[in-house]
Amino acid sequence: MSYIIALSGSPSSFSRSSILVNYLRKESAKQEIPVKGYSVLDFPADVLIEGQYNHSSIKELSEEIKEASGIIIVSPVYKAAYTGALKALLDILPQDSFKDKPVFPLMVGGSPAHLLAIDYSLKPLLGALSAQTILKGVYLTDQYVDREDSENPIQNEEVLEKVTNQLKQLIDIAKNSKALS
Repeated sequence: MSYIIALSGSPSSFSRSSILVNYLRKESAKQEIPVKGYSVLDFPADVLIEGQYNHSSIKELSEEIKEASGIIIVSPVYKAAYTGALKALLDILPQDSFKDKPVFPLMVGGSPAHLLAIDYSLKPLLGALSAQTILKGVYLTDQYVDREDSENPIQNEEVLEKVTNQLKQLIDIAKNSKALS
């Protein structure tokens, strides 16, 4: 069965990133492809900090990623980049974890000043993990993501259209790649 993995890089349990992951899970289900969501909070801090790549939770995630048809990465912007917690998690995954996988990156920041964080910080990391196709990605400012509205958290029509179109593109690529394998 085809599915997509979504990773939230936020170290906060009530974040715009986790709201977006849950929203994308619901939207993907409408297109008959499930999304398995993970957060950096799902992994013990000592496992991430100590780089325990042999820990059972990391091995399980690695296997889930290996079988996935695509990846969604959502992270808040901290100091013009993705979170340290997300970096710690991605650092202990195998080098080619995203090989042959399309990846849809999204970042949420406080202002438009960090618009290029996807291109200059996150995409190079995804490339280092051997991502097959890295979609353009979407940067959302805090004002466009309502944490109180889990059904329709994206509050700007233009941004919603970008997210919807790229999610559809990810799903199309994921479905086609599984059909070919």
